Amino acid sequence: MSWFESLILGLVQGLTEFLPVSSSAHLRLTAAFSGWKDPGAAFTAITQIGTEAAVLIYFRKDIGRIISAWTRSLTNKALRSDPDARMGWLVIVGSIPIGVLGVTLKDQIEGPFRDLRITATMLIGMGIVLGVADRLAARDESGGKHRAPKQRKALEDLGVRDGLIYGVCQAMALVPGVSRSGATISGGLFMGYKREAAARYSFLLAIPAVLASGVFELKDATEGGHVSWGPTIFATVIAFGVGYAVIAWFMKFISTKSFMPFVYYRIALGIVIIVLVSMGALSPHAAESAG
Repeated sequence: MSWFESLILGLVQGLTEFLPVSSSAHLRLTAAFSGWKDPGAAFTAITQIGTEAAVLIYFRKDIGRIISAWTRSLTNKALRSDPDARMGWLVIVGSIPIGVLGVTLKDQIEGPFRDLRITATMLIGMGIVLGVADRLAARDESGGKHRAPKQRKALEDLGVRDGLIYGVCQAMALVPGVSRSGATISGGLFMGYKREAAARYSFLLAIPAVLASGVFELKDATEGGHVSWGPTIFATVIAFGVGYAVIAWFMKFISTKSFMPFVYYRIALGIVIIVLVSMGALSPHAAESAG
C-alpha cells in the first residue's frame, strides 16, 4: 500500500465511519474504483481504532461518568440503579452479539462477505430500512391532523431487552454495506428512541466492539507480518482527525434533520454498483488484499 492510498483510505474511513453509509463498504469500493488492491478486513479494523479514539475523546465526559459509576457499582449495590452504572452494563450486554458472531464468522467476514454484490444489496436494503425507521420517527415527532405528537424514548429508558436488540443490530454490520451506525440507529428508531439517543448509544456501543476487533487484528497482523505498518498507522491518524470532525457535525445534524439524504445516497450507490458489476466494468470479487 502506498502513502497516497493510505491518505485517501484514511479520509474515507474518517468520513464514513459514523455516518449511516458503511465505512467498510466505502473502503472496499474506493479500492475497487481506483484499481487498488482490497485494503482488507485487517486494515479496516485497525484504522477503526483511530475513529474510535475520536469517539473516546468526543464523549470523554460521558464515558468517564459511565466507567466511574459502573466500577463503583460492583461493590456498592446502592449505585446499581444509577443511570450511568446501568449504561455500563447495557454497553457490555449489547456487545455480546457482535463479539460472538465476529469470532464465529471471521472467515466469511474476510472473504465471501466482501463480494460487491452483497455490499450493494446491503446498501440498498438497509437504506430502505433506515428510511422507514426515519419516517416513523418523524411521524411520532410531528403528529398529524388527527394525532398528537408521540413522546419517543430517551437513553434513560434503555433496558436489557432493548440493549440486546441494539447489539444484534450492530452485529449485522459485520457484513460490508450494512453500516454499524445505520443498523443500530435504525433499530433504535424502530424501538421508539429519539434520533439523538439512538445515535449516542450507537457510538457508545461501538467502542468495546471496535477496539476489541482492532486489537485482535493487530495481534494477527503482528504475527503474520502482512500489514504495511507505516501507511496503516498514517491512515489511522487521518481517520482519527476526520472522524472527530464528523462526529461533531453529525450530532448537530440529526438534532434537526432527517436521515433521508443518507437513504437516497445508499440506494443510488447500491444501484450504481449493481449496474457496473452487471456490465463487467467492476469485478465483484476483491483483488488480493494490500499488504
